[in-house]
Amino acid sequence: MKFTRIVWKRSILWFAIASLTFCTVVACQLRSGDRPTANVIRVGSKDFTEQFILGELYVQLLEAQGLPVERKFNLGGTPIAQAGLMKGEIDLYPEYTGTALLTILKQPSNRNAQQVYNAVAKAYEQDYNLIWLKPAPMNNTQALVVTATTAQKYGLKTISDFIPQAHQLRMMGPPEFAAREDGLPGLKKIYGDFELKAYLATDPGLRYPALTSGQADVVVGFATDGEIAALDLVALEDDRGLFPPYQVAPVVRQPVLATYTKIKGTLNALAPKLTDETMRHLNYEVSGQRQEPRVVARQFLQETGLLPSSA
Repeated sequence: MKFTRIVWKRSILWFAIASLTFCTVVACQLRSGDRPTANVIRVGSKDFTEQFILGELYVQLLEAQGLPVERKFNLGGTPIAQAGLMKGEIDLYPEYTGTALLTILKQPSNRNAQQVYNAVAKAYEQDYNLIWLKPAPMNNTQALVVTATTAQKYGLKTISDFIPQAHQLRMMGPPEFAAREDGLPGLKKIYGDFELKAYLATDPGLRYPALTSGQADVVVGFATDGEIAALDLVALEDDRGLFPPYQVAPVVRQPVLATYTKIKGTLNALAPKLTDETMRHLNYEVSGQRQEPRVVARQFLQETGLLPSSA
């Protein structure tokens, strides 16, 4: 019970901050070109393991090119990261095509990866003066994840199976999932209205410990989470196609890209190396094996030849 109270207090605060920030972005509709370019490239990230690793990959590659870089990691959810770009507080960060399509642009879901990328790249450049670089082949689509025991007990294989059982189950996930178009509102729109026993908003790092300890029955996960395979968990099939592709790519302020011309080629060279299997491995090295994102990123870059082994 104490765990639940702490989670709710923290989630209410973060959700209020994220909602206010997102409303400010939407209301102002600023273009990133309206903000001056600093004399350093500020690389941001959201607030979960994969983003920390991706941020480190970007930073270390840019530093190897002799570019001035500053880390601005652990910003929070999507609205906060997007607001940082629009205000010129950060210059680039890793974003997912599906998140941009549904959460930022409010466009209909689409399961064609190339069409989704084309749509978000065009809209971001026209509306925000932000440039999407080359997307990675990995697809970090969202997923509802349960233990094998829970899946067997309630007969869960698909999200459609989950809906009639939802009133008996406690779901845990990020605060923004309660309001995102590809979160609870989207689930209810596509799969039909339902009520959970509880929605526990929490920091990303607490999801899988809570699931395996019985403090939650289902968690909002991602296809590239290393814990799914390592802990023998079950990701429910999105049988009605709510979730679009979530390829990751750097989103960069256009003035910064024009000033530091090495950014594009440097980060585009990383993209094809980031497959689903690779990202699951990197994620689990941090979240499961407790290694530092900076160390995991450097080892990967050296192993793939993107950085010399002596760097």
